[in-house]
Amino acid sequence: MGDFQSLGLSNKLLRAVAAEGYTTPTPVQEQAIPPLLAGRDVLGVAQTGTGKTAAFALPVLQAISRNRSQGRRVIRALVLSPTRELAAQIDERFAAYSEHMDIRHKVIFGGVKQGPQVRALQSGLDILVATPGRLLDLINQGHISLKDVGFFVLDEADRMLDMGFINDIKKVLKILPRDRQNLLFSATMPKSIADLAGSFLRDAIMVDISPEQLTVERIQQKIMFIRKADKRRLLVQLIKDEKVKRGIIFTRTKHGANRLVKQLDQSGINAQAIHGNKSQGARTKALAGFKNGSVPILVATDIASRGIDVEGITHVFNYDLPNEPESYVHRIGRTARAGKSGMAYAFCDDSESGYLVGIQRLIGQDIPVDSSHPFHFQGAIPKPGQKPGKIKTGKGMDDRRGRNFSHRKSRDSNRKKSQNNNRNRR
Repeated sequence: MGDFQSLGLSNKLLRAVAAEGYTTPTPVQEQAIPPLLAGRDVLGVAQTGTGKTAAFALPVLQAISRNRSQGRRVIRALVLSPTRELAAQIDERFAAYSEHMDIRHKVIFGGVKQGPQVRALQSGLDILVATPGRLLDLINQGHISLKDVGFFVLDEADRMLDMGFINDIKKVLKILPRDRQNLLFSATMPKSIADLAGSFLRDAIMVDISPEQLTVERIQQKIMFIRKADKRRLLVQLIKDEKVKRGIIFTRTKHGANRLVKQLDQSGINAQAIHGNKSQGARTKALAGFKNGSVPILVATDIASRGIDVEGITHVFNYDLPNEPESYVHRIGRTARAGKSGMAYAFCDDSESGYLVGIQRLIGQDIPVDSSHPFHFQGAIPKPGQKPGKIKTGKGMDDRRGRNFSHRKSRDSNRKKSQNNNRNRR
């Protein structure tokens, strides 16, 4: 593995990279930056925490700085992100990397007033980071033109589809100029993502940072079999015994996250929840507290956590096992960054054993079992030959598609009841 200079980056970018403390490129940076600098499209399979933001931000900045014409600034690069938090994090990285460049960038997302965003757009930009909904809103209002975009980045593509943004993405693709360079990053590569990539990437270079490699490096994993009713007590014990200064707890539902925060508070543990039902202000405040250390514990759902890109996370707690195995890989990847080690606990009750089977099949290894805790429950251990749990949809999903499914299911149920009542009246 070489250094950043060997990748072909400009001196200004090398100075910025050094100021950030980067010394050696991560695998995704080493594989993606050279072809992007050469003008190629790239299809990347990599999770958050692999250094993928720098992998696309550095080539974008270099291309724009070398080819920027004099006169009014126009949007030359567009980065689409699924969540407000992640979009803001990406914009922060552009600010750090462009420290020595005359580059203007802006992030736009929903949940806040659009006035300040519109004024920034009117003053001229080189790089726009956006969530799909707010982007299309401002395009339809005539505040944004994409006719000069030469570089398009679709980040976290799998979560984009999970959140129901596929139609918005297709609308944006129709608006963009045909002559452009493209990059798609996704944590996983199901057929839906492969089809989407094939619809707009041209002769793309494939960069694949496999989840199996990511889960075993520097992360100590433990699975703890337990009754559901005992999870909170075990969690409190672990947080206090290990004196956790910066940890993330993952729950499957927004309601569960809120309930757990209250329970932790009753046990003397300062925690904040971050999920889709929280206002933008509340989410920003919670994330800021987590970054500066005033909030040591963050309780998050999978979708909302996509915007959490914070260094120094020592512990990840899978309070509820995810029903999608890939989410486990994404969750534990929050720790053990920048060469540091991390601890990942997973609680498994008897209703989640099938999810554990799916997770271990994906990562290609059995997670070490800790049966020494006082709440160990033998009945939660997967049975021999047990099949992976099915992915659930509907109730409890923290994304738009899940909510629509749930509402649709409810409407269908009510419609059937009404039809039966009408038959009875006849």
